[in-house]
Amino acid sequence: MPHPQDTDPVRASLAGIAALLAPAHPDVTEEVIRAHDSPPAYVSAFAARLDERGIDEPIDGLAWIALVDALAAHGLLAEFDWKEDPQEIREQLRKLESRPSVDPWDLFEADVTATLPTDEFLHACGRHYRETGAALAVLDIESDCYPVVGLRAARADELTALAARAGFPVHHLGTDPRSP
Repeated sequence: MPHPQDTDPVRASLAGIAALLAPAHPDVTEEVIRAHDSPPAYVSAFAARLDERGIDEPIDGLAWIALVDALAAHGLLAEFDWKEDPQEIREQLRKLESRPSVDPWDLFEADVTATLPTDEFLHACGRHYRETGAALAVLDIESDCYPVVGLRAARADELTALAARAGFPVHHLGTDPRSP
């Protein structure tokens, strides 16, 4: 008889997202699954990290927060404030382990994008990343920040489907034709 955890679609989707975004870091999957399976144990083990987010007990969506934090700890996610400077965004995206091999910054006109608000600048980044075969996505944690991951554009729909099955929102940057 299968173990109940083996048939949990949310658990399976979270594990799939972690494996998709951190294929070389199985400990990301382990952290996310621990947060899903045993929230009190996860909160205890990662109290210092969670304290920075004002979390001191299990909450709904803890596994999603665990994913964001684990990806950031491995250089696979950059978290931007809603009023982030475009230069800071560029610097953090350049440091991502998942950055594309072709530098999308060569596609930017620095003087035009330097004055864009954060959300518009991030969408511009997403469009330019797509031109190199990469994608940027926001793992929405319902706050005033943008936790941004990079991945191959060909796998963006897979990320969206897995996140939807897990019950969490993902927004792809640069895919809205109305955005600058």
